[in-house]
Amino acid sequence: MKLNLLSCDAAKPDRRAISRCIAEIAVDVDDYTASELTGIILDGDPVDIELADKNTSSAFRALRKLGIDYEIVE
Repeated sequence: MKLNLLSCDAAKPDRRAISRCIAEIAVDVDDYTASELTGIILDGDPVDIELADKNTSSAFRALRKLGIDYEIVE
Protein backbone atom coordinates (compact mmCIF):
# COMPACT_ATOMS: atom_id res chain seq x y z
CA MET A 1 0.00 0.00 0.00
CA LYS A 2 1.29 3.44 -0.90
CA LEU A 3 0.75 6.56 1.15
CA ASN A 4 1.30 10.18 0.34
CA LEU A 5 2.38 12.02 3.50
CA LEU A 6 1.11 15.55 2.96
CA SER A 7 2.10 17.65 5.96
CA CYS A 8 2.40 17.79 9.71
CA ASP A 9 -0.08 20.01 11.54
CA ALA A 10 1.24 19.43 15.08
CA ALA A 11 1.92 22.61 17.06
CA LYS A 12 5.42 21.42 18.02
CA PRO A 13 6.37 18.52 15.73
CA ASP A 14 8.82 16.02 17.21
CA ARG A 15 11.34 15.42 14.40
CA ARG A 16 12.86 12.38 16.08
CA ALA A 17 9.49 10.70 16.69
CA ILE A 18 8.34 11.36 13.12
CA SER A 19 11.60 10.05 11.70
CA ARG A 20 11.44 6.93 13.87
CA CYS A 21 7.83 6.33 12.85
CA ILE A 22 8.62 6.61 9.13
CA ALA A 23 11.60 4.25 9.49
CA GLU A 24 9.39 1.68 11.25
CA ILE A 25 6.36 1.74 8.96
CA ALA A 26 7.89 2.33 5.52
CA VAL A 27 9.32 -0.43 3.37
CA ASP A 28 13.06 -0.10 2.56
CA VAL A 29 13.58 3.21 4.41
CA ASP A 30 16.58 3.46 6.71
CA ASP A 31 17.09 5.94 9.55
CA TYR A 32 18.98 8.47 7.41
CA THR A 33 16.37 8.47 4.66
CA ALA A 34 13.59 8.73 7.25
CA SER A 35 15.30 11.80 8.69
CA GLU A 36 15.48 13.41 5.24
CA LEU A 37 11.82 12.59 4.56
CA THR A 38 10.88 14.13 7.90
CA GLY A 39 12.55 17.39 6.92
CA ILE A 40 10.69 17.40 3.62
CA ILE A 41 7.33 16.83 5.32
CA LEU A 42 7.97 19.56 7.88
CA ASP A 43 8.84 21.95 5.05
CA GLY A 44 5.36 21.31 3.66
CA ASP A 45 6.18 19.14 0.67
CA PRO A 46 4.45 15.77 0.19
CA VAL A 47 6.36 12.48 0.41
CA ASP A 48 5.42 9.06 -0.99
CA ILE A 49 6.15 5.96 1.06
CA GLU A 50 5.16 2.32 0.79
CA LEU A 51 3.75 0.43 3.75
CA ALA A 52 4.02 -3.25 4.45
CA ASP A 53 0.55 -4.78 4.44
CA LYS A 54 0.97 -6.30 7.88
CA ASN A 55 1.14 -3.02 9.83
CA THR A 56 -1.27 -0.66 8.10
CA SER A 57 -3.68 -0.06 10.98
CA SER A 58 -0.90 0.65 13.47
CA ALA A 59 0.83 2.88 10.90
CA PHE A 60 -2.32 4.96 10.42
CA ARG A 61 -2.71 5.29 14.19
CA ALA A 62 0.92 6.39 14.63
CA LEU A 63 0.67 8.97 11.85
CA ARG A 64 -2.52 10.45 13.31
CA LYS A 65 -0.92 10.61 16.75
CA LEU A 66 2.03 12.58 15.33
CA GLY A 67 -0.30 14.97 13.48
CA ILE A 68 0.74 13.87 9.99
CA ASP A 69 -1.86 14.29 7.25
CA TYR A 70 -1.82 11.51 4.67
CA GLU A 71 -3.74 10.14 1.74
CA ILE A 72 -3.89 6.58 0.47
CA VAL A 73 -2.59 6.26 -3.09
CA GLU A 74 -3.06 2.51 -3.58
